[in-house]
Amino acid sequence: MAWFILIASGALEAVWATALARSDGLKRPLPTAVFVIAMVVSMLGLGWAMQSIPTGTAYAVWVGVGAALTAVWAMVSGAERAAVVRVMLIAGLVACVVGLKVLS
Repeated sequence: MAWFILIASGALEAVWATALARSDGLKRPLPTAVFVIAMVVSMLGLGWAMQSIPTGTAYAVWVGVGAALTAVWAMVSGAERAAVVRVMLIAGLVACVVGLKVLS
């Protein structure tokens, strides 16, 4: 269950990062509210998962999942250019996250 919560929390990291970018410096109310709620829930999930997953592993997975999903969403939504090398690097990041799960 801790791993599921950790992955979900990492996904929420992508949500709050995207909402933060869309909040225009926290000036737009709806993206700002999404940012705050997603960040709080994401941190709570990370904290809960760290009770049974080692800190270094949990944090690396949380950041990796969040970074990968944020980058993928940016490419899918057209905010960033998609490139073969970028996709390969994101796949490598995901492979590292999977490797941390396998080794723990």
